[in-house]
Amino acid sequence: MLNRLILLAALLLPVGFAQAHQYKVGELEIAHPWSQELPPNAPTVAAYFVIHNGGTTADKLLSVDSPIAGKAELHEHVMQNDLMKMQPVPIVDIAPGATVTFAPMAYHVMLLDLKDRSLLSDGKRFAMTLHFEKAGDVTVDVAVQKKAPDGTKTHMHAQ
Repeated sequence: MLNRLILLAALLLPVGFAQAHQYKVGELEIAHPWSQELPPNAPTVAAYFVIHNGGTTADKLLSVDSPIAGKAELHEHVMQNDLMKMQPVPIVDIAPGATVTFAPMAYHVMLLDLKDRSLLSDGKRFAMTLHFEKAGDVTVDVAVQKKAPDGTKTHMHAQ
């Protein structure tokens, strides 16, 4: 139930948040991919979204890529020795019925070796393809915003 409430909260952001968008591949729903606008000289950018597995079998997010970056990595934040540390993860498991939230200070996609910075300003969008083990590939449009969406928690983790 909590997983569905988190997904519902992510989907029902305030009315002023007109850029909300959702995608479906197999039994997976990907809700509102977004990235925060960064200074023009930022070496990397992070992308966030919510994945809900409405099916009865587990799936895995294997990798992500985007034409705006030379490299994309799945990352997570973990607490180690009273310090928050960012580290790459090889895959992200999505259990049946589960919701996995990619958000600041949780799972996220790091886009490295940026190629096209023109798409990283407020109001722009860029393509990103998510590669799942069972559901296959889905390309989403990532909305770039000046700030995190209202209601976005900065310490969310996989449920």
